[in-house]
Amino acid sequence: MAVNKQAVAAAFGRAAQSYARHDELQRLSADCLLAQLGDINPARVIDAGCGPGAMSRYWRAQGCDVTALDLSPAMLAEARQLKSAARYVTGDIEALPLADATFSLAWSNLAVQWCDDLRQAVGELRRVTEPGGHIAFTTLADGSLPELNQAWRALDSLPHANRFLPATEIEQALNGWPLRCGIDTVTLWFADAASALRSLKGIGATHLHAGRQQGLTRGKLQRLQEAWPQQQGKFPLTYQLFWGVITRD
Repeated sequence: MAVNKQAVAAAFGRAAQSYARHDELQRLSADCLLAQLGDINPARVIDAGCGPGAMSRYWRAQGCDVTALDLSPAMLAEARQLKSAARYVTGDIEALPLADATFSLAWSNLAVQWCDDLRQAVGELRRVTEPGGHIAFTTLADGSLPELNQAWRALDSLPHANRFLPATEIEQALNGWPLRCGIDTVTLWFADAASALRSLKGIGATHLHAGRQQGLTRGKLQRLQEAWPQQQGKFPLTYQLFWGVITRD
């Protein structure tokens, strides 16, 4: 099933101004990826799938020349307003409108899961990275959002979250490149089901590749809350976070 990029961009565009209030997963994911990169000093960085530009600003504060790229013009406008980068590009990671071997680091935090073809997306990041540079990315793997899926199964049999590739298939998709990778389990905790759902809506992660879901009525929300697997009165959302680092040959 082809990803509707226009619909993805629209979903993230609607979340552009709320994103920073709900980006705990993105911040934890970025910290994980930074730890795997270690002590590097890239001169030129592309932040591919930059959102409102938090990591663009991080790299700019390190003295890097930063290009911020996103599928959503609204996200880029937010990044520009916050002076996140030296330049801003509206574009698709699977077809980067950028020259070969331009960057010392191609950074992409939780963006490539919205692509049709993972190898094409990472291949494009690799293409624009200079020899000796690094491609660093995170994505979500199979097993993410089990609590959300379990709760919805008590209501209907429709898909309410996107499916993600198993970690083994992610590795296979990148076969032939010198990949260092791993997977971390990240669990976020919420006071109720509505707060957990708002965390997804607040970052724009509501587009379903299988089509739009129907609105959530008050009755459905109550049933969802009752079916949600709680722990000590808290409502978890668990993610399988896959990180990868490739050194460009």
